[in-house]
Amino acid sequence: MSDEQQLLPIPSKEARQWAMFCHLSALLGIWIPFGTLIGPLILWQMKREMDPFVDAQGKEALNFQITVAIASAICFLLMVVIIGFFLFGLVAIGALVLTIIGGVKANEGVPYRYPFTWRLIK
Repeated sequence: MSDEQQLLPIPSKEARQWAMFCHLSALLGIWIPFGTLIGPLILWQMKREMDPFVDAQGKEALNFQITVAIASAICFLLMVVIIGFFLFGLVAIGALVLTIIGGVKANEGVPYRYPFTWRLIK
């Protein structure tokens, strides 16, 4: 744990749970079209004023899912030259693993920053 993380107060249990839900709501995309974007967006909009931790983690989850959607669209375009199939598999597995890690870290009260994320929402 870095010095910066040690100085931050531990969020309440409820705030940690909502932050975790912001991350894990992206898994709705398995069943609902565009659920990867809709889930984090709705939860973040509903709970962002509840706690700064929920606000920060909701933004982070949404930014990551936007980045994954852009990467997936590029993969679909590259499927014309076959490599897109392989790249899409990597993007899907990476998104699943990182989403679960983000949910677990948020539930522990640790602010999680996704790697390779284009942060459009600040």
